[in-house]
Amino acid sequence: MLGYITKRLLLSAFTVWAISVLAFFIIELPEGNLAEKRFQRTVHVVGESESMAKDLMDKYIKYLNLDKPIWYRYGNWMWRMLRHGDLGLAFGAQGGGLVYQEPVKEIVGERIWTTIALTGFTIIVTWTFAIPVGIYSAVRQHSVGDYVFTLVGFTGLAVPDFLLGLVLMYLFFAYFDMNVGGLFSANYINAPWSLGKVADLIDHLWIPAVVLGTSGTAGLIRVMRNNLLDELSKPYVITARSKGVPPIRLILKYPVRVAINPLISTVGYLLPALVSGSVIVSVVLSLPTIGPILLVAIWDEDIYLAGFIVLLLGLLTVIGTFISDILLAVVDPRVKLND
Repeated sequence: MLGYITKRLLLSAFTVWAISVLAFFIIELPEGNLAEKRFQRTVHVVGESESMAKDLMDKYIKYLNLDKPIWYRYGNWMWRMLRHGDLGLAFGAQGGGLVYQEPVKEIVGERIWTTIALTGFTIIVTWTFAIPVGIYSAVRQHSVGDYVFTLVGFTGLAVPDFLLGLVLMYLFFAYFDMNVGGLFSANYINAPWSLGKVADLIDHLWIPAVVLGTSGTAGLIRVMRNNLLDELSKPYVITARSKGVPPIRLILKYPVRVAINPLISTVGYLLPALVSGSVIVSVVLSLPTIGPILLVAIWDEDIYLAGFIVLLLGLLTVIGTFISDILLAVVDPRVKLND
């Protein structure tokens, strides 16, 4: 197991480096550079004089090393991000600059923990419902319950997450006089972390988790059902049934462990998908997550902040893939640790 984990860690480190190169390429991809765009915005939108805007542009050029070769800018970007976490620092002098007047580590750091809490809770809700329902639908194929779950599943896949969020907000406000937006009550939004704030966060997590996890749960139910149906028709299951193995043990011993393989494999893209895919939902439900920051960064052409978030999403993909590799080696007897 140690050799297997070491090999995966080395591959993960190389992958993260490759993603960092890709993220920096995305930063460099737009025509022109950030200093020129800030200069035009300061002059034409904010209305500052050209001399003051020119001073601001010179600060950008010096700070972002736009007068240096691309390899130097990449190395400086990585060094400053790893050492200081301040890449993307906004110069807000004289009405110019970016939307966020803080270092990236402070911009993202304020919302990373709420994003992790929401993502983790959504995954728990998704798997808690998807696996038992998928097993039931496979074992009770063509029953009333199977048809009901199939209808609910296809409905969940068809309804957009943001539309479901809007409907729930309307229903709770119109009929229960409750505001389900945000992750904290008004008296806890700016309060320091405490047991009361954590309890308030948990109390507000379930509606965003239901909204974000509906489509994922529906898809995983179908995957679990179809894979388990394939396994239940194989000779080793028929042989075990003929020898009198109890039904529960027969299903859970091997067929479920093999059928759950694709669900575990989805962890690799499930983590970044919940973060990046929740942009519109976070805006609709006023959730303090990373998603709206990415939207604002793209809207305001803050390519450094956007590039950092792209790198963060890539890192989440690597972490999710690493976790799925370890879980597959534990759960699926066909996966060998020396592969």
